[in-house]
Amino acid sequence: MDRRAFHLSAAALAMSAMTPNVTAQSPSELRTRVISSSGERVPVVGLGTWQVFDVPSGSVGFSEARATLKAFAAGGGRVVDSSPMYGRSENVLGELMQTEKLRDKLFVATKVWTSGQREGVAQMRDSLSKLQVGKLDLMQVHNLTDTDLHLETLAGWKQRGLVRLVGITHYHAGAHRALESALRKHRVDVVQVNYSLAEPEAERGLLDLCEEMKVAVIVNRPFAEGALFAAVRGKQVPDWAREEFGISSWAQFFLKWILGHPAVTVVIPGTRNPLHVTDNLGAGRGNLPNVSQRERMRTAFAAL
Repeated sequence: MDRRAFHLSAAALAMSAMTPNVTAQSPSELRTRVISSSGERVPVVGLGTWQVFDVPSGSVGFSEARATLKAFAAGGGRVVDSSPMYGRSENVLGELMQTEKLRDKLFVATKVWTSGQREGVAQMRDSLSKLQVGKLDLMQVHNLTDTDLHLETLAGWKQRGLVRLVGITHYHAGAHRALESALRKHRVDVVQVNYSLAEPEAERGLLDLCEEMKVAVIVNRPFAEGALFAAVRGKQVPDWAREEFGISSWAQFFLKWILGHPAVTVVIPGTRNPLHVTDNLGAGRGNLPNVSQRERMRTAFAAL
């Protein structure tokens, strides 16, 4: 089953009926890590909204997004990431936070994705409006678009209290050196980058630099756009992974491998399925693998 696709009405109703069981879980069980620049702790598993929250109001997809966000918050999740690039995702997130009264429970991150100072300010103000917030927890420069200019603007926004934290992002290994250069040039709170068993390039210097500079790391593309699930289709999670780490799914296997890296602060798998979001949150509970255990996981995956 494609974890990012969940479009059947009957299944949506079934998931909605299961949501009370999700809310019974204890949020306190989720591991947290510190954002060094602010000193705050955030749960290590967050929620991405790319594609999955780009749905019309009143649609089946919107109902699924509602159930997912409620399950995420009830399970102790906090960090939700969006962008103007993601179609209606900011609108949907803003509407759901308002109607479900979830704003105070969530750490809301979005991005600026345009060129030019005036255009950047207009887009960021538009994001505030769509998200229905007066202040953002994190604003990131999306894919290093006009980085110098937007970070200068965001320094002023920080002073004025419109954003608490600022960051830079990319989704492709070809941009990792550019991210490193930007890190050395600018003071940022967060770097968002792709990292997974299928795309491990960030561990070849970028993650170490973030750790050295005490910059928080948000990991995107943790399942490499579903490629990891395709690789394990029909395969069982190794018994030793279940016994040592309490892993009950391949999603948790992939996420725990990422979270085993000490530089990673939070990972943000995208989904519109409340069962999947609950499963993902499970990766934030129990033991995490050390260096040698992560290598065993890597070897086991490569052998499939």
